[in-house]
Amino acid sequence: MKLHKIKIVLTAFLLSSLLLSGCSVSSGSSEQPITINIWHVYGAQTDSPLNDFIQTFNETVGKEKGIQVEVSMVSNNKNIHKNILASANQDPGASQLPDIFVTYPQTILAMPDENILVDYRDYFTEEELSAFIPAFLQAGEVKGRLVCLPVAKSTELLYINQTAFDRFSAATGVPLSQLSTWEGLFSAACEYADWTDRQTPDQPNDGKALFVHDFHFNYFQVGVQSLGQSFFDGEDIAFGPAFQTVWEPYARACLSGGVWLRDGYATDPLRTEDTIVSVASSASVLYFSNEVIHPDNITEQIKLTVLPCPVFEGGQKLVMQRGAGMCTVKSTPEREKAAITFLKWLTEAERNTAFAVRAGYMPVTQEAFERYLPEAVEGLTEQKYQELYRAFQQTQREYQFYSAPQLDNYLSVENTFEDQIRRCLRGEREKYLTGQNRTEEHLTDMVKQSYELFQGLIQP
Repeated sequence: MKLHKIKIVLTAFLLSSLLLSGCSVSSGSSEQPITINIWHVYGAQTDSPLNDFIQTFNETVGKEKGIQVEVSMVSNNKNIHKNILASANQDPGASQLPDIFVTYPQTILAMPDENILVDYRDYFTEEELSAFIPAFLQAGEVKGRLVCLPVAKSTELLYINQTAFDRFSAATGVPLSQLSTWEGLFSAACEYADWTDRQTPDQPNDGKALFVHDFHFNYFQVGVQSLGQSFFDGEDIAFGPAFQTVWEPYARACLSGGVWLRDGYATDPLRTEDTIVSVASSASVLYFSNEVIHPDNITEQIKLTVLPCPVFEGGQKLVMQRGAGMCTVKSTPEREKAAITFLKWLTEAERNTAFAVRAGYMPVTQEAFERYLPEAVEGLTEQKYQELYRAFQQTQREYQFYSAPQLDNYLSVENTFEDQIRRCLRGEREKYLTGQNRTEEHLTDMVKQSYELFQGLIQP
């Protein structure tokens, strides 16, 4: 009898254990979060506004819905572009594409198969999409499919080391207002190169550049379009009268030493006061410092002024629309839905405004612009962000945004243009310095010659 009772107890215990074990496995499976990976460009790996928002998502909505977003790469657009194409082409040693990555439509066009990306119209209702700024959505369409979802947008603005410019202005009489046009800015650049050269009479030809442009290609593209002509003729650059108009003041300033022609981003020479004025993406505000380091290692606090981009006299107020979108790679319905859950969370109006302002961008929905952005701007305490959003608001009131055309060869044209124009004008600058003739007439001749040389390099 005792033995029978013991068997009954043991049997009951084993059944209970199996039931509990089964419940535990089932519970564990349902609670196992779906992890999605992302590559993005918003900040640095250790100091990124988006990383902070991702952490908030993971601790709140992500935890509730069983979704975890992991950042596996934070870099710049060029590096992510290279990695995306390497992964899409399955190059040896390339990483697997993440669930979400940030890029431009031009990168998607360069992929071997853009159909590996989700069409967001399959996951967003028409009502949800109607909340976005129409031009921002349009910029994310590739071959009729919405594959780049806007989460933050930017444009190009004029950044000025006001402290250094004031010294130059006091000595030469060049006013800040002169920088509102390209003709005025490049004239000031020529004068600045001459003025800085004269500071060291025992060291000839050491004048400094006033100006650096992050993307020379954008200067020409938007400039030509603003003068009422097309920059492209099919997939080639149209070297028409407007291009020559845009070339003349720019090349003159380059040959005179007033424009920075080395590689790299515009923020770098501003940190060392090798230049004091730049045109760069509004998102570059993250990397602009309130101090510069001089060659003698002395640090100086500066005031940063931000203004709308210069325009050509008599031209349209046109400026480049910038800011990449987020693409979602097709995988499983569960992973795709997890990615969409995160993106919908990030583009909710109030949250999107908070993210965009912290990252130096503009939000992407009508409600964010009209309801939340004015209040967010009023609450800014850091001077460079106050400057940024004043310039951004003025730009939105007065300018039209230009979107680059979606051409299959756009990136190769852009890369060739950027490389060749810097190389060409650096070489012409060296010829000008080593020549004996420094007259205005000779400089004008060299500007024309440099135009013909560059045209031959792009369209041999």
